[in-house]
Amino acid sequence: MKCAACKIIAHTFCIPILVDRMKFFCKPTFRDVGVRQYREQTSIHHHWVHRRSQKGKCKQCGKSFQSKLSFSTKEIVALSCSWCKTAYHNKESCFNIQKIGEECTLGNHQRIIVPPSWIVKLPRKGSFKSSLRKSPKKKQIMKKRSKEKIEKECRTFVIKPIPSASVKPVIVFINPKSGGNQGVKLMQKFQWLLNPRQVFDLTQGGPKIGLEMFKKVLNLRILACGGDGTVGWVLSVLDQIKLHTPPAVGVLPLGTGNDLARALGWGGGYTDEPIGKILSNVAESEIILLDRWELRVEKNTEAEATEEGKENLPLNVVNNYFSLGVDAHIALEFHEAREAHPERFNSRLRNKMFYGQMGGKDLLKRKWKDLSEFVKLECDGKDITPKLKEHKVHAIVFLNIPSYGGGTRPWNRASGAVDPATDDGLIEVIGLTTYQLPLLQAGGHGTSITQCREAKIITTKTIPMQVDGEACRLSPSIIYLSLLNKAPMLVKRKSRQNALSPATLEKLKVFVQKIGMSDYEQHHYDKDLLAQAASEIGVLEVSPGADLEQVRNLINQLIEETNSPKISPDWCFIDSCTAERFFRIDRAQEHLHYVADIASDILFILDPEKYISASDEDLQTPNTASPGSITGADLSDEEWNSKPRGNVEVQRLKTGVPIISTPTDHRKGFGEKGKDETICRSKSAEGFSTRNKYGDLKNRLIHKSRIIKSPSAGTTIRYAPQHSDDYPGRPNRTRRAN
Repeated sequence: MKCAACKIIAHTFCIPILVDRMKFFCKPTFRDVGVRQYREQTSIHHHWVHRRSQKGKCKQCGKSFQSKLSFSTKEIVALSCSWCKTAYHNKESCFNIQKIGEECTLGNHQRIIVPPSWIVKLPRKGSFKSSLRKSPKKKQIMKKRSKEKIEKECRTFVIKPIPSASVKPVIVFINPKSGGNQGVKLMQKFQWLLNPRQVFDLTQGGPKIGLEMFKKVLNLRILACGGDGTVGWVLSVLDQIKLHTPPAVGVLPLGTGNDLARALGWGGGYTDEPIGKILSNVAESEIILLDRWELRVEKNTEAEATEEGKENLPLNVVNNYFSLGVDAHIALEFHEAREAHPERFNSRLRNKMFYGQMGGKDLLKRKWKDLSEFVKLECDGKDITPKLKEHKVHAIVFLNIPSYGGGTRPWNRASGAVDPATDDGLIEVIGLTTYQLPLLQAGGHGTSITQCREAKIITTKTIPMQVDGEACRLSPSIIYLSLLNKAPMLVKRKSRQNALSPATLEKLKVFVQKIGMSDYEQHHYDKDLLAQAASEIGVLEVSPGADLEQVRNLINQLIEETNSPKISPDWCFIDSCTAERFFRIDRAQEHLHYVADIASDILFILDPEKYISASDEDLQTPNTASPGSITGADLSDEEWNSKPRGNVEVQRLKTGVPIISTPTDHRKGFGEKGKDETICRSKSAEGFSTRNKYGDLKNRLIHKSRIIKSPSAGTTIRYAPQHSDDYPGRPNRTRRAN
């Protein structure tokens, strides 16, 4: 077996010996340290591998490696790093033991490689350690969750990127079946040059898995290896995910056609160009926008179908072109013939010969010479049908990119219209006849009809149509064509000096919301319930490179500047997107985390609801309730009965004391100066609530607070004793009659 990541070759039965006895492991592609410690170690070390044969030169001495046949000798010629590809002679003067612990720079492709420290393996479902006791409601809630939600939460890895304007990570989607055997070989090369975790096989679940996994990575770029259909597949999944800033998509053309790749400058096919050069081009390429058009089909009830046809088109989004008539008829017959006899269509030459043969037949038959009799075309509200009849077109093409039909340029730039562009919001309408169709391969053009922003096509007959090469026969229909969106694409252009502006990171807009400790303890097992219980504080615009310490200062400033309710200075951040449930971020680790690590659109913070302020000189607290909160002493009977409350709020209002259960774990960094602080409910408050519901509470407010040390672990406990003469639990006192 040969490892694609480090190129080690070993017998299957020798692999356990390699791992157990020799302690040699494949290069790490991810981190398995848990969701709380992944930021503690982010450096990457070399992964040295002994080589019996090595190309290139030694980095230390600059001499070439001795060329030997690997099967004729067991001598180790060189040591090379699987990440940066740096190689040294296997001798003391070139390689010493100090190099083993050196950090790796990831080599020439460091800007596009996803470091293993970014990829964190999640614990298996159910093994997440919460800081709270298990709730009896958890099992009931889990049973009620839908199958879709459970599948959504069953992730294996999560990406925790370190924001940088100079880093442009690339994820590769490749179809191994494209281009004959090219796809399989290319996948192995990409896995060797990059992190194998950033290379995805489209036959194993499609592109959605990879896009969901990397959706929070800034400056992300995508390389789609395949035909135009592969690119359209990736773009359609990006539409489903609905990212705020969709990543730019580049194309490595495999197979036939590849009109989109030609239009973007990537060529008509892969010609054994070095993969390292292709990756460099992807990193240095420019970004342009591509108009994408939506097709909406309605049945034409006023016309009767004369032959069998489908009710909908094979695709409802146009990236390249949409056509109807003779060219779609040829594409449909080619598709049907290939489905019936796939062994006859195993080369590009045979495919082109078939197209030429079918084009010659249509040229003689002229089956679609009366196409304009069955089609009514409106562009931007204007009837274009008379123009179609004037030119006696056999096909109508709506062209979104310059290339059509394997590299031809049917739009005539001498027509006097505006030069077409991929992002101008206009689509070119072209008429073709059976005479013009074969001349396109010789550099000819079609008839330029118009440019429009929307179109309406009414057909009264079953007509062959194609969308980006996918053909079908469509029953009489009314088709609406309109602009859907603009997708960022990578265009390969020659580098120009001073053409690129310095890369910058756009600011993130996040909504800050507060969760109280009582809600956190009650609903910690359910993300949705916690999100519903949160209250909004405000909106922040932060730099992606700002750590949580900086964000903390911004949030404190936001609270002071707005009318938001004051919160305890000991609030902490909550990670809402990593694990299967929310968990708190240790304050001592805030300088290691970024906003994107713990939040998507909403940044949650946890308010411990602790508002007792005490000093050594002046220990006075007029009320143990939080500032701005309402207690039973502040409400009349009518207000009490009319105010909606939950169980926790009722208990708080009755006693005048905030009820906060003690968490089972105490982690450093949550309280002041890294110490754990616990707010305990006074037993006296419980006794008082049984004596009087909510009347005459003002005489029983807390007058004093004390800070004591817990006998175990030295935990600081803020304790608020009752000092009222009427306090029922105090000894040697006579209870006052109600």
